[in-house]
Amino acid sequence: MRSRIYISASRAARSLLSASKTSRFCSEGRAVAAAAAVSLNGKVPLLASAYGNSGSANASRGRLSGVFTLPVAAYMLQDQEAHAAEMERTFIAIKPDGGQRGLVAEIICRFERKGFKLVAIKMLVPSKEFAQKHYDDLKEKPFFDGLCEFLSSGPVIAMVWEGEGVIKYGRKLIGATDPQKSEPGTIRGDLAVVVGRNIIHGSDGLETAKNEINLWFQPQELVSYTSNAENWIYAVN
Repeated sequence: MRSRIYISASRAARSLLSASKTSRFCSEGRAVAAAAAVSLNGKVPLLASAYGNSGSANASRGRLSGVFTLPVAAYMLQDQEAHAAEMERTFIAIKPDGGQRGLVAEIICRFERKGFKLVAIKMLVPSKEFAQKHYDDLKEKPFFDGLCEFLSSGPVIAMVWEGEGVIKYGRKLIGATDPQKSEPGTIRGDLAVVVGRNIIHGSDGLETAKNEINLWFQPQELVSYTSNAENWIYAVN
């Protein structure tokens, strides 16, 4: 009786052979192979001996381009995990002035048009004590108290956005802290005038993003899902 290992490997091979007609690994093939590798703890046989030297298999299913020397399912899983690792999350907040000026939809639209994915959003009026936690790294600055007073002066739209390079590029979308030094086309460059009312906040690094997301959101408030648009944003031809 065939083992589960070979059954799962066979399924991965069938997906791979089907995708080979276009010389690319299709998303279905990757999913099947990844599932096989996970369910079997990575114990996947080499497929070279099963298909690479089989004339009948090549004739009936189409010839593979080369002999595989790695466990195919494990290779696909590694590729999928590498892609997932590139999906960063960042914290973005529309400050009270942004909400009062009716710029919430405009700001969200800019992140969506870029291709980033919204995974959490809520509106709240933070207390001054909460604002002090958020700006803890600035507590020695002379403007700290005024900054906290402003953040707690009205509704804040707190969000978490996901995507490849979302932290770095999110900052580019936002623009420089001083709107008058921000490039045209950025949120602050287009929509703000003075530094004290620069309408938006964004995490400036991986550690900051992690801390700010944990401060503003409970784990159950973050949603993990696959957007239908992702294939059109990240897929490689």
